[in-house]
Amino acid sequence: MMADKKQNDNKNEKKRKESILDLSKYLEKQIRVKFAGGRECSGVLKGFDPLLNLVLDNTTEYLRDPDEPYKFSEDNRSLGLVVCRGTSVVLICPQDGMESISNPFVSQD
Repeated sequence: MMADKKQNDNKNEKKRKESILDLSKYLEKQIRVKFAGGRECSGVLKGFDPLLNLVLDNTTEYLRDPDEPYKFSEDNRSLGLVVCRGTSVVLICPQDGMESISNPFVSQD
């Protein structure tokens, strides 16, 4: 009876740990990550786990303009090797093929 319960617990644990995203195709490639709170960075994906904790190398953080919080400034900060906590990750996208566009919802003066 106890052995059956342990097998069921192991099966349920394996199901819970599966991630929706398969980031293995982005390993060793440049990705961009957006975090809760508005921070953004890009780096080479070195590793990840089912909770979306990420390990990025050659990481660059994009700093926001202090006067306009929705706009990035020209300043960047080099961070090197970082571990990004999965609970704060909002968006992950490949850096290749991505381009910046102006915000269509902000009136252009």
